[in-house]
Amino acid sequence: MAYFGNRTINLLNLHYAIHSIALSGGAAFFAAYFVKAGVPVPGVFATFAAILIGRFFIRPAILGLAIRYGMHRLIILGTLLAACEYPLLSHVHGPGAPLYAIILIGSVAETLYWPCYHAYFARLGDDDARGQQIGVREAIAALIGIVSPLTTGILLVTFGPQVAFAVSATAVAGSALPLLYTPHVPVAPSVPHAYRDALPGVLLFIGDGFIGGIYLFVWQVALFLALNQNFLTFGGALAMAAVVGAAAGMMLGRHIDDGNGKRAVTIAYGILSLIVALRAVASLHPALAVTVNALSAIGNCLYVPTLMAVVYTLAKAAPCSLRFHIATEAGWDAGGATSLLTAALLTWFHVPLWAVLLLALIGTVWQIILLRWHYDRRAEDQRQMTGTANCTSTSGS
Repeated sequence: MAYFGNRTINLLNLHYAIHSIALSGGAAFFAAYFVKAGVPVPGVFATFAAILIGRFFIRPAILGLAIRYGMHRLIILGTLLAACEYPLLSHVHGPGAPLYAIILIGSVAETLYWPCYHAYFARLGDDDARGQQIGVREAIAALIGIVSPLTTGILLVTFGPQVAFAVSATAVAGSALPLLYTPHVPVAPSVPHAYRDALPGVLLFIGDGFIGGIYLFVWQVALFLALNQNFLTFGGALAMAAVVGAAAGMMLGRHIDDGNGKRAVTIAYGILSLIVALRAVASLHPALAVTVNALSAIGNCLYVPTLMAVVYTLAKAAPCSLRFHIATEAGWDAGGATSLLTAALLTWFHVPLWAVLLLALIGTVWQIILLRWHYDRRAEDQRQMTGTANCTSTSGS
């Protein structure tokens, strides 16, 4: 079965599943907790922008470390550092030293983790089952997302932030265990044209980052405010969304692998654009906000495989998958920081959040144009390969 035929990808997906306990739990409450702890809304957006800017400037150091120690070790180190962010959250009471420490640790941890994780997944995954392998990963994360946010909300209300975020920290640290059984992948000291060849991926991740800044962080704040800053209700809304989206990613992943990528772009980004518009309306109505957030899970599970099937395939074909992802992650940071700083500026001038949420539509248009071009090119390459094979077969007979 294509879903589970690759042992290393299975271990990476197990790691991601455990990590998702925190990603859909404590990490999903970061923005909400900052608001509750007294950080002004523009300051919340500026905080996440600062993390991305920090990642952008730290990123060049990753290559030397990866050449010396390998991607495998950097993923583990980034995972363990990420676990250190959560205990600091309970000490945030508005702008101050704990908040600045989270920015610093978050910048370093995420810079170590994400480029290496993506490059590793791309290098060891299978091109002919790429969509399904990503779909399985996202579906597992969605299933975990049913329980984790609700549990985090209950822990926050019942036992307080120290216990709730300690559970998330433990999950992140524990997610490093499956990585101990994955292989070492060396990184070449020198690869000509590696960064130049990464430009298509950079452009895709600029758009993804721009969407992500609004779609993830601004919406988390808007949803939390719409739900009267209630952690338990907020966690329940996230859990309901996970129920709706658990199976969608695997379905579209197979659709992509069957050669229907261009259609998948239309479906995924059409739904995503609709959700963005609905979120803008729903931010003013609590009951509608919960419903739209649940529908958003479908968009998430469709969106990620559609984008990442292209990005991982480009990365595997690139001269160096790590250099490719160092460059593309820099694109994500640039796009995300731009949208978040724009959101911070607009909210500083009292522009309502519903209007800020609509900024994500700019990124969706960007992505649709780029991805349709990529899937067109991929289909043309497959047609040429088929034609060459037919000509060879005919001449041989």
